[in-house]
Amino acid sequence: MRGIGTTNNLLVENEGLSKLEPYVGLEFNSADDAREFYSLYAVHTGFKIRIGQLYRSRSNGSVSSRRFVCSKEGFQLHSRTGCPAFIRVQRVESGKWVIDNFKKDHNHELEPTEEMCLSRIQPAAKSLVNGTYRQGIRLLEEEEDENHFPSGIINFKRLKTGEREGGEAMVEPYLGQEFSSANEAYKNYNAYAASTGFKIRIGQLFRSRDDGLITCRRFVCSKEGHQHSSRLGCGAFIRVKRQDSGMWVVDRFIKEHNHDLDPPREADKKIPTALIGFRDDTSGGLENMGSVETNDGSHTKRSQESNIGSDWYDVLLEYFQSRQVEDTGFFYAVELDDGRCRSVFWADGRSRFSCSQFGDAIVFDTSYRKSNYLVPFAMFIGVNHHRQPVLLGCALIADESKESFTWVLRTWFRAMSGRHPQSIIADQDKAIRQAIAQVFPGIHHRFSAWQIKAKERENLGRLLSIDSGFKYDYDKCIYQSQTAGEFDAAWNALLNKYRMKGNAWLKEMYEKRESWVPLYLRGTFFAGIPVNGGIKSFFGTLLNAQTPLREFILLYERGLERRREEERQDDFDSSNLQAYLHTKEMIEEQCRRLYTLTVFKVFQKELLDSYGHLGMKISEEGIISRYLVRKCANDNEKHMVTLNGSNLNVICSCQMFEFEGVLCRHVLKVFQMVNIRDIPSCYILHRWTKNAKYGFVGDVESDSGGSSQDLKAMMVWGLREEACNYIGAGATSLERYKVALEIMLEGRRKISQQN
Repeated sequence: MRGIGTTNNLLVENEGLSKLEPYVGLEFNSADDAREFYSLYAVHTGFKIRIGQLYRSRSNGSVSSRRFVCSKEGFQLHSRTGCPAFIRVQRVESGKWVIDNFKKDHNHELEPTEEMCLSRIQPAAKSLVNGTYRQGIRLLEEEEDENHFPSGIINFKRLKTGEREGGEAMVEPYLGQEFSSANEAYKNYNAYAASTGFKIRIGQLFRSRDDGLITCRRFVCSKEGHQHSSRLGCGAFIRVKRQDSGMWVVDRFIKEHNHDLDPPREADKKIPTALIGFRDDTSGGLENMGSVETNDGSHTKRSQESNIGSDWYDVLLEYFQSRQVEDTGFFYAVELDDGRCRSVFWADGRSRFSCSQFGDAIVFDTSYRKSNYLVPFAMFIGVNHHRQPVLLGCALIADESKESFTWVLRTWFRAMSGRHPQSIIADQDKAIRQAIAQVFPGIHHRFSAWQIKAKERENLGRLLSIDSGFKYDYDKCIYQSQTAGEFDAAWNALLNKYRMKGNAWLKEMYEKRESWVPLYLRGTFFAGIPVNGGIKSFFGTLLNAQTPLREFILLYERGLERRREEERQDDFDSSNLQAYLHTKEMIEEQCRRLYTLTVFKVFQKELLDSYGHLGMKISEEGIISRYLVRKCANDNEKHMVTLNGSNLNVICSCQMFEFEGVLCRHVLKVFQMVNIRDIPSCYILHRWTKNAKYGFVGDVESDSGGSSQDLKAMMVWGLREEACNYIGAGATSLERYKVALEIMLEGRRKISQQN
């Protein structure tokens, strides 16, 4: 049996492309490899593919079989023809995936191969369509050295020696040389490098402490540093600094290299002229008026310089349009300025549906700003009922201005049917704070933990590293203060003891304490995302600082499918497996029946810990009783619980339920004391239950804070998601189609009879 390896090692062995055709018995290392192989075959043949049904093992719920189908399979859309072409791969005992069924024939005309180049599998397609066919063609151009294109360059424009783009004479950098933008400085240095015989990368950037805007940039030789074996610690670089006038000036220039340079003619062939995703943060005013193009036909006037690049716009637009053919809920919006792409936003139907369930606490993840990412890729992330990260939308952000962030936030808000989140975790920069306040007035904006830690290292690094006493006092003040009075007293003592009253950063952070100190955050719902941490990276290591355009879409879809498969696996486990009970309490059985496995473990830990606490009633005023609950043998750990005897409303000073949505050990101890055997329904958040994806409308109806717009959005997405599953199941055979259609018509008749 012939085998096909992973994408990085996949070779077309034999002459031509005829041997790419699938056959029963063809073996792969993974289902993803099979999908990519079928995608390549589709590109060569003249059609597009989709992911079809999957089948799970009855014993452990793991995926045991997958179907990959022609994009015209089924009849859900007018563009589909019920095409029967597909492959099915089955996982065997060795862990390999083997094709066990293959239907080759289509019931529609196939497209010319060259028209398929920008399909959803465009990165892989290009390597076949545009490549040189010979024995041993490697996909995705993997035979290139890692640093051949160290910054993921896409535009391969050849520069003439001694000239800049457009024929202008190239000038060797010199101190005092001025540019209108950092991007212009980069292009000049790139042209100089091409004519001299070396390659460059984007180096460090420096930000203003006042507004977070970039004030200084370094462009370095590609052999700078020692992170890779091909790097030699070369010291050649230029640094440009932004002036009050808005111009950028070269204030440092090291010309000498510690390695041999390439012949200029060879360098010309290799060095591209522009980086995709290089962003110039200097634009601050309204310059060239453009428009926002959205997929619902609306246009809005916008402005400022485009920084993402036409290459990204062309490929993403093709991707968006192909996704809309398959997913009627797919939404995208693009900022255009004089025909050039600025910010881009997109969300598929599943993300929009997830927002109706899990959009109460969101993370606006702009971690691309930590380093020199090629792509200014930002994400809206929520937390699902398994406490996993769930994607709620993506964006490429043109620059770090208030206007850009405002546009992205507003577009997300509109795509999610205008449902207002309760809280948001995002960076603390002035532009982001202003944008959030404008789009979501009154929302609790919590600062990103990574940025807080970075600022601490920057402003308190010396004390935190060499003075263990300061670190102890600082952490105790921040993380152990229980009341505003305790925090203020500890803060002032810290400043006095270490003579830090004049520290500007500490003064600023005290003024913003409600956005980062745990004491002020725990009364707001953040889905349990730790205050001093965050949630797991959604895409992990798939998308990183150097992901180039030719791989971005493929890796994005692979990472998205991987996360959604994890969610499906946990859904299966929660429905088919039962956690072990540690007590005979009815409350424990109640929560095991309702909660997902992950959330039940959180509750179970609180229940077991409640047995290590002592409770004492300290006052009673009518129906209101107050209890002091403390940990055994630890008088310092104590909390106040207030219980309303008539409606069983309960409040604990630890505020775990308000922050996380699960009752704490202190409340559970009081329930044991007053013999409450069932948790009141208002303290079982539906978002944490096994059926969080279904039947959630009742939660909004009973929630006085839920608007009719919220309710309608949740109903629409709930029905849409279930309808997609229904159509997929009903279109698998003619017999099922007839049954599904009959049920649908009967359902419509019943709905029409409702008042």
